[in-house]
Amino acid sequence: MSRMRRCLAAAIVISGAACGHEASPRTGEYLFVWAGDSAGASSDFLGVIDASPSSPTYGSVLASLPTGVAGTHPHHTEAVLAANHHLLANGFHAGRTWLFDLSAPRTPKILTSFGDLGGFSHPHTYVRLPNGNVLATFQYEQSKADSVAPAHMNATSHAHDAAASNGEHTTGGLVEMDERGTIIRTAAARDSAIPDRYIYPYSVLPIQPIDRALSTTTDMDEANKKATSQWVQLWRLSDLTLVKSIALPPGPRGDEQQFTGEPLLLSDGKSAYIHTFNCGLYLVRGLDGNDPRAAFVKGFEGKNCGVPLLAGHYWLQTVPDSHALVSLDIADPEHPREVATLKLGDDEQPHWIAIDGAGRRIALNSAGGGTGNRLFIIDFDPASGALTLDERFRDAGAARPGVSLSQKTWPHGFTGKAIPHGTVFSR
Repeated sequence: MSRMRRCLAAAIVISGAACGHEASPRTGEYLFVWAGDSAGASSDFLGVIDASPSSPTYGSVLASLPTGVAGTHPHHTEAVLAANHHLLANGFHAGRTWLFDLSAPRTPKILTSFGDLGGFSHPHTYVRLPNGNVLATFQYEQSKADSVAPAHMNATSHAHDAAASNGEHTTGGLVEMDERGTIIRTAAARDSAIPDRYIYPYSVLPIQPIDRALSTTTDMDEANKKATSQWVQLWRLSDLTLVKSIALPPGPRGDEQQFTGEPLLLSDGKSAYIHTFNCGLYLVRGLDGNDPRAAFVKGFEGKNCGVPLLAGHYWLQTVPDSHALVSLDIADPEHPREVATLKLGDDEQPHWIAIDGAGRRIALNSAGGGTGNRLFIIDFDPASGALTLDERFRDAGAARPGVSLSQKTWPHGFTGKAIPHGTVFSR
């Protein structure tokens, strides 16, 4: 989600490459895009795009690395690149994880890949812990039905309607592991107190100072019409003991609580905002205890709201039905206030966003939704919450901003329509 800086840096990179090595990049000079062929025929791949505003090739594709496997549905990556410049990414339909080494951005490498772990399948979210381990959500308990990829997804699907299969799943769990998939501990998300039992861990927020983690429960399988996924779960982080599961209350429309998405920690260290894919925003208090409380605080237009960000006291929300990114001032969490809305065009359905290390540039893509299928850079003002489209980040000769991911030629040979998902800035 951002990039940086100057001609001298570019010259150093060029001269370093000429000498057979790559100079260390500055924060945000590159964007890494995890993508797949819309037709599911060519290999999934990680693309590298020039995100340095001072570069003469700003917005251009610099490199791409195929996994050698097609049609896995490249989905979530880590939200930010790890300190060691490694990145975990899932091919959700295949239930597979890849670990990329991006320390030399123009020559990315695959370090390893792995599948089911600890009796669980279909990983979704990965979060680095202070101890160096990774806390991951796995949607399903491993079974014969879940050991194969779900059926092919609709290329324009998002979040809770992104995958389909022919069989019922059983509740998955959390896995603490190292980045190469070595298991430290696991915990099932089953809770006998939940009447519908449809719990499929989606995303997780570890909160080490209060020994808690908060997870959400949206099933990625669109064929599962029974799972409305209004549940969130509070855990003891140190041993992954489930403390309590609670249901988000309905909003004014009646269904905003369904399909819980991304939980993000607020400044007090014991409260969180949770967005839902049905476009509700919820405040959860009391995470330091055993009885958390949730309240509806905001609704957005439509449904299928995508990935949010928390930047200082601003909540940034992708709203596909508005074709926009919305900025909320949440200094008073119980009364969020809209301060900016950036429209991206009626042919775009914003879904994934990420922010650079400086907290001033946002990368946004449509994750395959809409006919535009572009990757954008947005300048963010951390003082006011203002959003400004970077007009310079565009394809050479293009009439409008944004880098198209359709019919682009990638260095590994792919030339079709790429469907992007996880996208992060270099460190």
